[in-house]
Amino acid sequence: MKAIVCADQKWGIGNQGHLLVNIPSDMKFFRDTTIGHVVVMGRRTFDGLPGGRPLEGRVNIVLSRDSNFHPAGAVVVRSKRELLEELKKYNTDEIFIIGGTSVYELMLPYCDEVLATRVGFIYQADCYFPNLDYMPEWELAEESEEQTCFDIEFVFRKYRRKYHTAFPEM
Repeated sequence: MKAIVCADQKWGIGNQGHLLVNIPSDMKFFRDTTIGHVVVMGRRTFDGLPGGRPLEGRVNIVLSRDSNFHPAGAVVVRSKRELLEELKKYNTDEIFIIGGTSVYELMLPYCDEVLATRVGFIYQADCYFPNLDYMPEWELAEESEEQTCFDIEFVFRKYRRKYHTAFPEM
C-alpha cells in the first residue's frame, strides 16, 4: 500500500479544508499515478474533490462515521475494521491513501511507500502529514531534480519503509 501527498517544508498538507498549493505538474503526477487504482480518503477530503464527486477512473473508498453520507460512485466504510475488510478485495500495490491527516495517520502503518511532493515553502496549515524525515523506519529512496512552478520550488520524493515497528493485521 502507498500514500501519496503534497506537503510543505513542515509537512503541512491543508488549511481550512483546502490544499495548501495547486501545482499543475503535481496534480498530473497524482492523476497519472492513481488512475486505474484504489484511492482511500476521509469524508472531508472527498468533499474537497472537484465537484464533490469521486475521482474518475479509480475505485474511491471513503471513511466516514456519518451514517447519512452515501455519495454516488464511492464505497463508504464506517470504521477502520470495515476499511481493512474492504481493502482485502484489492491488490495492496494498487491502493493509494490520499488523505486527510487522520486517514494518513490511521493507514501509514500499512504503507510500504510514500510518494511525497515536497514544496520549498512553509504555508499556514492546520493539517499535517507525519514527518517521515524523523521516523527511523522510513528512508528517502528517490528524489527528483528541483522543479519550479511560477515561484514555487518543489521536488518529488519517494520514501520506503525500512522496517515495521509493529506488524498491523490486515
